[in-house]
Amino acid sequence: MKIIAMIPARYDSSRFPGKLMQNLGGKSVILRTYEATMETNLFSDVYVVTDSEIISQEIKSHGGKVFMSQKIHESGSDRIAEAAEAIDCDIVVNVQGDEPFTDKESLIKVLDEFENDSENEIDLASLMIHITDAEEILNRNSVKVIVDQRNFALYFSRSPIPYSRDKTVDTKYFKHKGVYAFRKQALLDFTKLPMKMLEASEKIECIRYLEFGKKIKMVETDIHGIEIDTPEDLINANKHWKTN
Repeated sequence: MKIIAMIPARYDSSRFPGKLMQNLGGKSVILRTYEATMETNLFSDVYVVTDSEIISQEIKSHGGKVFMSQKIHESGSDRIAEAAEAIDCDIVVNVQGDEPFTDKESLIKVLDEFENDSENEIDLASLMIHITDAEEILNRNSVKVIVDQRNFALYFSRSPIPYSRDKTVDTKYFKHKGVYAFRKQALLDFTKLPMKMLEASEKIECIRYLEFGKKIKMVETDIHGIEIDTPEDLINANKHWKTN
């Protein structure tokens, strides 16, 4: 299988504008993410996909590959689908630009699902992590996922799912981590499907795949990583960088 990585990178962000160009240990967040993805040695190619000249120049000036979006996109999947359409590949891995501590171990787990999928049953694979902190479970910015007995996703929500009505049950909560691996065709199909009520309500793009019958295999990891969504996250990321 030919596997490529794509890093969708918007300059604007409602919670933290320009966050991908902020300093993390002497380099920009987006450059750190690009370098971490390259250093896994798991991909035939790694591209940053952006509509920002600032981000494009940052990556190109360090020898990286960039695809400049020609269209306005509502989601990361739409953005990387535009780039992937003309590229010869089997699997496209979406690495979030604001996750510079991308770890190889978790990516290998996700990619192994396709290697072992002899029936070509899996359209997408992604990561989830067991969470126990009540504040994180209730946090609307923390997307939760519930799965079936084979770890295929049943639903994603910003609400705490499942709802713990019976307090005697050992209810477990899993947070969705934003690393996706797509079969190329599933990614291209996404761009042709309309946004329906559930996705529009939750503002979670992977719900669209479920609504139209795509199968998402979830892989559990115990590596939390650090997502940079706020200035406070950046402070914590720099502390983490200095100690590792």
